[in-house]
Amino acid sequence: MEHDAWFFIGVFVFIFLIWAATGGPLHPIAYTGPRLALPDVLGGGTYLQLPRAPYGIGGAGVSSGSSGVSGSAGTLPTFVGGSIFGTPSPYRGIVSMSHSVSGAGSANPGDEYITVSVAQSAGVPVDLSGWTLASDATGNAIVIPQGTEVPTSGIVNAIQDIVLTPGERAIIISGKSPIGASFRENKCIGYFSTFQKFSPSLPQNCPTPKSELASSYGTGYIRDAACINYVDTLARCQVVLSPPVTVSGVCQSFVIKYLNYNGCIDAHKQDTDFAGNTWRIYLGRTNSMWRPRHELVKLLDKTGKTVDAFSY
Repeated sequence: MEHDAWFFIGVFVFIFLIWAATGGPLHPIAYTGPRLALPDVLGGGTYLQLPRAPYGIGGAGVSSGSSGVSGSAGTLPTFVGGSIFGTPSPYRGIVSMSHSVSGAGSANPGDEYITVSVAQSAGVPVDLSGWTLASDATGNAIVIPQGTEVPTSGIVNAIQDIVLTPGERAIIISGKSPIGASFRENKCIGYFSTFQKFSPSLPQNCPTPKSELASSYGTGYIRDAACINYVDTLARCQVVLSPPVTVSGVCQSFVIKYLNYNGCIDAHKQDTDFAGNTWRIYLGRTNSMWRPRHELVKLLDKTGKTVDAFSY
């Protein structure tokens, strides 16, 4: 028994000497205990990779036609005569047409138009330039052009892609633009109606002549009763090329300078409500794009996938 006791004491002394030789209480494991290696970041390997949810439509700053766009596919519509919807675009359910053509088959292509809208829930702007409108019935197809954000009379306007933000729309007219370019509506756009015809009609929401007079006439406004009375007779968005000689020279100068499109945009282009939410896009055709009956209209994105389609 005494021999066994000394044996166990010797074993404990041996273990103590080994522990002291390897660092004793200073060894890191004495504080931390055993550690497991950290796993790789999710998505850095293969089988642990998780799908990443898209930001808005395919990610921030995505351009139209790019991959990764998540739309609402649902059940594809069917059409008579064997026509098919085609490969659905990721923009399906996010960008849509009005499903009717106003003035279809009109002798004046300027009276023929459809409306395209971007859903309020789209998340990011959508660039329509480079998309295609096509007729499965006739084979007519045309690419949506660029346009001018703020057109200005009397100059060659710069053009850029037509971008709709969520909740905005575009009226796409088959004919040529009365002002020579596609454009976004704005607070002053109604002045163009004085000399050109637009279909549908432009909104007449220019500032009232009376409010323009009060803010722009200058010193002595309230004493110029003849001018005030004359301006009260003018309608919104009405251009007067020759004011009556019965009003003062200051009044005549005011009318010529401010009561027209360019004068209006100079005075109001910085207003928070200046830009409208509608584009007018002109396809520039000299004849109608759509048949009055038996038509299948398709909107295709830049990759040729079908965004929306309808028949009548």
